[in-house]
Amino acid sequence: MNDTLHIIDGRTVLRIEHRLPHAPAKVWRALTEAPHLLAWFPAAMAIDLRVGGEIRFTMDDDVSTGVVTHLEPPRVFAYTWSGDHLRWEVHPEPSGCLLVLVHTFDDRAGAASFASGWHVCLDALAASLDGRPFVAPDDTWTAHEAFIARFGLAQGSAVATEQGWAVRFERQFRRPVARVWEALLAGAADPVVVGGPPPPAATVGLAPAGAVTEFAPSSVLEYRWQHDGHPAGRVRWQISQGPGGARLQLEHTGPQALADLRPAALAAWQDHIERLAVATR
Repeated sequence: MNDTLHIIDGRTVLRIEHRLPHAPAKVWRALTEAPHLLAWFPAAMAIDLRVGGEIRFTMDDDVSTGVVTHLEPPRVFAYTWSGDHLRWEVHPEPSGCLLVLVHTFDDRAGAASFASGWHVCLDALAASLDGRPFVAPDDTWTAHEAFIARFGLAQGSAVATEQGWAVRFERQFRRPVARVWEALLAGAADPVVVGGPPPPAATVGLAPAGAVTEFAPSSVLEYRWQHDGHPAGRVRWQISQGPGGARLQLEHTGPQALADLRPAALAAWQDHIERLAVATR
């Protein structure tokens, strides 16, 4: 698998290569003609096939538009889609062609979902070109988690703030919001309420938990953490909808006097979130 992820000019760029034992002209038709696109592309497309031409994307009840930015038949087809940019390149080879997708977007944390989703689409494209039926996989959890590891998307960051420091994680899950929220609340002896204790699944030993300060079901859980029996900062979990499943965001704040805890906090929370991901499987 020759997939790469880079940051270029502040945007995330995912590059995927896929070899196909078919003539470039045949692959080009599958990339640009609506009847062929229906067999593999994630949205129905109505294309005005010229540079500057409009593309209309329809996914169920969602309709959006894009613009053709580059067109060199039968080699390059590029266009915008909801703020993203897709560039398809067809490179002839003795045994067929190499299809290259360059997907440029802003949501780096969603890169594993995009990569695993595109591979399903490209497998469907290969089946269509071969003239055989395609059955989409029931679950892409394993592929998604492999891309999380491959692209380093499980890692958090530590930053200085006006009050001290913050450790932050943003992690995409290939599971519904409700399922991830359920895993986060695991082990709670009583219903979680403001003023009460947070559930064990939302805490780590490094940051002894104090009282819950904010709670919104399926959305926000925040509590104070303590050091030597005194309030030291806060731990805030937020869950929202991301591409293909739940988006989890974690922020752990602390004072400058405890800045030495940042490396340990990064390691502890990364391990904790990975175990949370496994729990949702």
